[in-house]
Amino acid sequence: MTTRDAIFPKNRHALYQEHGYSAAIRSGDLLFVSGQVGSRSDGSPEPDFEKQVQLAFDNLQATLEAAGCTFDDIVDVTTFHTDPERQFGAIMAVKNSIFKEEPYPNWTAIGVNWLAGFDFEIKVIARIPNITEAEKPQAA
Repeated sequence: MTTRDAIFPKNRHALYQEHGYSAAIRSGDLLFVSGQVGSRSDGSPEPDFEKQVQLAFDNLQATLEAAGCTFDDIVDVTTFHTDPERQFGAIMAVKNSIFKEEPYPNWTAIGVNWLAGFDFEIKVIARIPNITEAEKPQAA
């Protein structure tokens, strides 16, 4: 049985402990990142929506860096939005500042009615670069 290889950013926020989940799990050369929100270090939501989106991406970047990844290693993105039509412009501004050129990662956006006090959440799957043969899981 494979054990979970949990990844946490250097300055992790309180939500991980409070809700009992890992920021990301490494499995072989893949990194499965939990939904990142625009939380302050105490776990509370950033009230300004544009800043909340930027902070969610900042939290995502810190988690990716803890696993040796960058935004360029992302292959799949899922985002959750409480008011997609009204929020789209602010989200695209941040997204376009990060993913500037093709090929872009896969992206699925989902409208939701509740995110525990937040208005935006992003989760990703990334390929971890430079995984050695010794670090790859062995077939059973």
